[in-house]
Amino acid sequence: MHDIIRQLADKRGAACLGGGQKRIDSQHAKGKLSARERIELLLDNGSFEEWDMFKEHRCTDFGMAEQSVPGDGVVTGYGTINGRLMFVFSQDFTVFGGSLSESHAEKICKLMDHAMKVGAPLIGLNDSGGACIQEGVASLGGYADVFQRNVMASGVIPQIS
Repeated sequence: MHDIIRQLADKRGAACLGGGQKRIDSQHAKGKLSARERIELLLDNGSFEEWDMFKEHRCTDFGMAEQSVPGDGVVTGYGTINGRLMFVFSQDFTVFGGSLSESHAEKICKLMDHAMKVGAPLIGLNDSGGACIQEGVASLGGYADVFQRNVMASGVIPQIS
């Protein structure tokens, strides 16, 4: 049992590092914060509940099968700002330049669906190089899914990105 708990802690630690400490340091050198640091500053202290921390892309083309990172370049979840419920996603440039894969889009869409269901605002912290070109049409379809939800949420919940 202790071995399983240790493995989970190790995987959680890897997910929290995104693309790794070297890439986080590179972000800091450019005056930028990591995805998790931006969420930490935005939300009330200790209020963030993360979703899908271990979700990874499913792409196997162009060497992507060997380059899987827990979280797939976006941190999603909910927390509070001044006690008010907010749903938030923060793209992680340290993982594939924050590029949107099909799984990345699924995480954002799940968050948007829940925000609309409960009537809570959505905040997107974008730091992305665009679509994950290795996935081709699947990645572009992910953008279509996110944009469709932007339209569906318009006038229903506040959204800012």
